[in-house]
Amino acid sequence: MAAKSDGAAVAACLAEPEREQALEQARESGRRGDAEARAGRSSPLLDCCWVVCAMLVFFLDAATDLWLAADYYARRDYWWFALTLVFVAVPSTVVQVLSFRWFVYDYTELEETEERPREELEAATGEGGDCHLLGGSKGGAGGGRGGGAGSRTLRCCRACMWLFQSAVHILQLGQVWRYVHTLYLGVQSRWHTEPGHRHCYWRLMFETADINMLRLLEAFLKSAPQLVLQLSIMIHSRHILPLQAGLSASASLVSLAWMIASYQKVLRDSRDDKLPMSYKAVIVQMLWHLFTIGARTIAFALFASVFQLYFGIFIVAHWCAMTFWIIQGETDFCMSKWEEIIYNMVVGIIYIFCWFNVKEGPARFRLGVYYSVILVENAALTAAWYIYRGQQTSDFYALIIVCVVVCSYALGTFFMFVYYCLLHPDGPILGTQWSCVEEGMGVIGLGGMDLGTPLPQPDVITSPPRTLPRTTGGEREPGVGDRDSCLPVFQVRPQSVPTVPSPRTPKTEGPVIRIDLPRKNYPAWDAHFIDRRLRKTILVLENTSPVTPRIQYRSLSSPKEVTEYETTV
Repeated sequence: MAAKSDGAAVAACLAEPEREQALEQARESGRRGDAEARAGRSSPLLDCCWVVCAMLVFFLDAATDLWLAADYYARRDYWWFALTLVFVAVPSTVVQVLSFRWFVYDYTELEETEERPREELEAATGEGGDCHLLGGSKGGAGGGRGGGAGSRTLRCCRACMWLFQSAVHILQLGQVWRYVHTLYLGVQSRWHTEPGHRHCYWRLMFETADINMLRLLEAFLKSAPQLVLQLSIMIHSRHILPLQAGLSASASLVSLAWMIASYQKVLRDSRDDKLPMSYKAVIVQMLWHLFTIGARTIAFALFASVFQLYFGIFIVAHWCAMTFWIIQGETDFCMSKWEEIIYNMVVGIIYIFCWFNVKEGPARFRLGVYYSVILVENAALTAAWYIYRGQQTSDFYALIIVCVVVCSYALGTFFMFVYYCLLHPDGPILGTQWSCVEEGMGVIGLGGMDLGTPLPQPDVITSPPRTLPRTTGGEREPGVGDRDSCLPVFQVRPQSVPTVPSPRTPKTEGPVIRIDLPRKNYPAWDAHFIDRRLRKTILVLENTSPVTPRIQYRSLSSPKEVTEYETTV
């Protein structure tokens, strides 16, 4: 069905209707390429500043919570002290256990890999051979690098690494270490030349994905409940400690909005079939979530200050309904059925507070349904508080709080429209063109006319992650055959355009990692990001092969649709 190429243009023999359809898709691809060119690449300085700011948000959130807990203890409010401390310690411990489990898996596999001789890899793959995997079930092999005194030194270094990582995670600093490691890998990938650059950058992408997954989980296990708790205490006591409770609630809210926007950016950057998100779009999306989550949590706090029991019942009922809705959508994020169910339950927690896209396809209808439900719930919760509030709360004070909820939700909705209409990575979506590609990247709409043709999702990784330097102009032929300006999987040319082979230096074939799984649809992570065995294989082959290994997923396309492809990472 397929044959490897060197990136030259592909001529596909199609029937007349299929050729017209393919040409229309190619024109749409050109518009997407223009949007990508306008978006440009983010500078390393901005990336570094973003990571540093993420660390500052993490420290601010943790420090304000601990400061507030100490203040409750000093004022002998032991009940509030215990609740505040529980919402700090328990989520942090869960995240540290998960982070350390990932470290143990990765480092144990690394030790086993380094013990195996390089000849095993050469025997398995050969010069330019293939490494066949069933969903990453087989690990890669690496070369041994020493014996004798070098082996003793290596064992000592490993023991020190185990002690260091154990101490870091016991001190609840696993996320901080991963942020520092991300900065280090970014500097290494910036200064190293080939092939060290490629290896450092793959590790950087994997580390960035890990820290964003961990921080997103922590944000909704710690920051979200902490925000509702502190707002409830403020409303119930009608007293705000400006340097304790106010800062703690504000830091929790910023942490939530920050991590949602950061997660979406990193996920898009990791996939070569999606356009990257600019920092301007990230900031607007952060403001969108900041104001909508702010209105949501204030409504929760108002209701919980009067109806504690009914508030718990409401939260559980909303979580069950959202989880069922997500499961009914048949998401495809994890590698097993039970992991997928657990993931859907965690996303159900996220849906208590804000929108989180989990399914491929047009997101307009699902987004509208979700925010309509949230609007009705916020109005009902706020109205119930206003009617049954205590006598000590004046009408003027109550009206101010109601206006804050309404204005916050309206501002969040405004920034959501700004993001989708002006700053969406796939280009402006204005007026009737809002039926274009949504967050899920499904059906192409042009001026309100539905073409009814989903964008083809590539089964192969055709380019490095978004921020990797692509092939320079001297290494490939520019013009019509430029692969960066065409569809993610293949380029279709009309038969009137002859394919002229360009002279190029024959390149050395490298190992091919064949994954017997179809490529996951956005917004899921690719399997080689969430399956740590595939990660290990990529990193080992990066070290042992003179050229970059290539990743090939199982193709679900028919031979008529795809006649030739290349899977260069």
